[in-house]
Amino acid sequence: MAIFNYNSERPFRGNPDLHLHYWGREQCLPGHFFGPGVRDVYKIHFIHAGTGEVTVGEQTHYLKPGQAFLTYPHIVTAYTADIANPWAYSWVAFTGEQVDYILAKTALSPEHPIFPMDEQLMPKLYELLTQAAEASDSLDLPLKAIMYEFFSLLLRAVPAVPDVLPLPRQKSIYVEQCLHFLHTHYCENISVEMMSSSLKLDRKYLSSLFKRTIGMPPQQYLLNFRIAKACELLTETLCTIGEISRSVGYQDPLLFSRMFKKVKGCSPKEYRSRHLENDIVL
Repeated sequence: MAIFNYNSERPFRGNPDLHLHYWGREQCLPGHFFGPGVRDVYKIHFIHAGTGEVTVGEQTHYLKPGQAFLTYPHIVTAYTADIANPWAYSWVAFTGEQVDYILAKTALSPEHPIFPMDEQLMPKLYELLTQAAEASDSLDLPLKAIMYEFFSLLLRAVPAVPDVLPLPRQKSIYVEQCLHFLHTHYCENISVEMMSSSLKLDRKYLSSLFKRTIGMPPQQYLLNFRIAKACELLTETLCTIGEISRSVGYQDPLLFSRMFKKVKGCSPKEYRSRHLENDIVL
């Protein structure tokens, strides 16, 4: 049975440096699985007992107790508990502007998502987060403090190799740099040409590499990311449609509305109204 804990405290801004969304634990049933599918958060599973496997792209990894694996947002992943010896794991799910920067300092990537747990903090991370949540009325800061301590240990456990990297790892770094560029500059008038120039890579090569890794071209990813940010602003602020349009990189509100409807199937105004109606019903 899975036990979920949620951080009910909303971040103080749309995309904070680090925000823990939820954490939990589960003794999985034989063959219990997720995917293949994607999430919009980073999620780490810590294996405490049993075994299972994780598949990202064409790579399958077999895990045992004392190991952990990281799943990346918007990257197709599948994982399955062993039939004979299903794993028991705990997990944390998080996002934030600093996450890409932190992970870039590690040897982790979508193709290499496995790392060893340390002997002190990681095995009891679920308990530490739960205790912190029970002891404080203000959840976000104590939870964030524990997560930053975890990341400091992660950097020691799997540091990035400063020497020449093998080609698959170098390719994944290019994609991580693309994602960081898009996440940082989505509110500006940017293009694939600007991104490739910033990374000093050929535009066609970069677009092809991005599509193979993420599953969509960078233009489509940028559109989806901008619309996701617009949805946050529509539901969490009183900004006008024009203000939101400019905040996510569209100087023309009419163009923004067309692109929003293309992705969400309704206008920004209709989306906000529906969300308000749902809140009233709840």
